[in-house]
Amino acid sequence: MKTRMRILITGGAGFLGSHLCDRLVQSGHSVICMDNLLTGRMENIAHLLGHERFAFLKYNVCDYLHVEGPLDALLHFASPASPQDYLEFPIATLKVGALGTHKALGLARAKGARFLLASTSEVYGDPLVNPQAESYWGNVNPISPRGVYDEAKRFAEAMTMAYHRYHGIDTRIVRIFNTFGPRMRANDGRVISNFIVQALEGKPLTVFGGGQQTRSFCYVDDLVQGIVALLLADSDRTMDQRTDRKFLLTQTGASDGPSIHDPVNLGNPRELTVLEIAGLVLDLTGSSSPITHHPLPTDDPKVRRPDIGRARTLLKWEPQVALEDALRRTIEYFRTVLHREG
Repeated sequence: MKTRMRILITGGAGFLGSHLCDRLVQSGHSVICMDNLLTGRMENIAHLLGHERFAFLKYNVCDYLHVEGPLDALLHFASPASPQDYLEFPIATLKVGALGTHKALGLARAKGARFLLASTSEVYGDPLVNPQAESYWGNVNPISPRGVYDEAKRFAEAMTMAYHRYHGIDTRIVRIFNTFGPRMRANDGRVISNFIVQALEGKPLTVFGGGQQTRSFCYVDDLVQGIVALLLADSDRTMDQRTDRKFLLTQTGASDGPSIHDPVNLGNPRELTVLEIAGLVLDLTGSSSPITHHPLPTDDPKVRRPDIGRARTLLKWEPQVALEDALRRTIEYFRTVLHREG
């Protein structure tokens, strides 16, 4: 790919999208950030406004999608992404996974752009295997309240692979496991942000169920590094193969191993119980907040841990920031936010 690209990021004002905008602009690329601000926030990208290689468009990707000029890559990150958000906006979540992905793929095809889909570990549902490898097909309840997000992303993956095989688009799929860091919303309902804010405010930490369910948390800087590595990785197909429909329709991955076009897990394989995470947050904040237990939400996954063997092989990637260091950085971010808002 070009050393200097023009890149569209849908959902670019969100938590992950805004960090990607930063990284790509800092690397010399031109970035168009598109967001309807349903869950994204202008404050996440305010420091980029006015930069000669950054532009913001307030727009819903489920509508007709067009961008003037050439595009080298399109990163589709538009979607509510926390349980609180997709339970509040279930239809919007389904629409952006289906219609939004279709529109984004159509634009990538028209521009001849590389396409990267932000998928999720939620495609594995409440997994019956641990850790979860990309070869696992998942255990998803399609009609549960949280199924709107799981199935939206599963459909988006299927649509992406169909466009890759049928139209020859150069596609990538990243399955993102639990990620945290600065720019998370204080009230977004995710475990880390909930615990940190509750601890800093001296409120009880809310643990659902017995707290023995496990999660694996990756710091946002590490995750962005992996996403960019996946975006820039060379394709394993020749230009002739990209236009050979018979070849494309028969491919399910490289014969000698996983293809760069197959889904890739990105996350931290260090697995902790929710109670252990709560304890870490209390220790690092110095809070004396108690822990309270509440009923477990419907279909809440009992385990969550990525197998990152494919990322190590294809991208030479693995997390570098220790969980405790990442928590300290995030705690300081929320201290600043709460002080400013208080």
